[in-house]
Amino acid sequence: MKDKQCYLYIMSNKNNTVLYIGATFDLIKRVYEHKNKFVSGFTEKYNVTKLVYFEVFYDIINAVTREKQMKKWKRAWKDELIIKKNPSWQDLYNDII
Repeated sequence: MKDKQCYLYIMSNKNNTVLYIGATFDLIKRVYEHKNKFVSGFTEKYNVTKLVYFEVFYDIINAVTREKQMKKWKRAWKDELIIKKNPSWQDLYNDII
């Protein structure tokens, strides 16, 4: 699927000790689902409700490829990436709705 906007995103918990990386076509809906614990599993278990980083893609294959790459990264690399765009680790959800 080309030409449809899609996203790679990173979410964290309140204390920024846990990271979750995902890819989606609808970032607003997906983050809402995580925030309201509609998604059972990792994010629900570790209270991951804060959107701290995202990237826009126009091909889901590229977004998923980036997701898989980043999941293999060291935590320090992920932190550095987040800090470059969001130094205070603010929840970006209100910026996208």
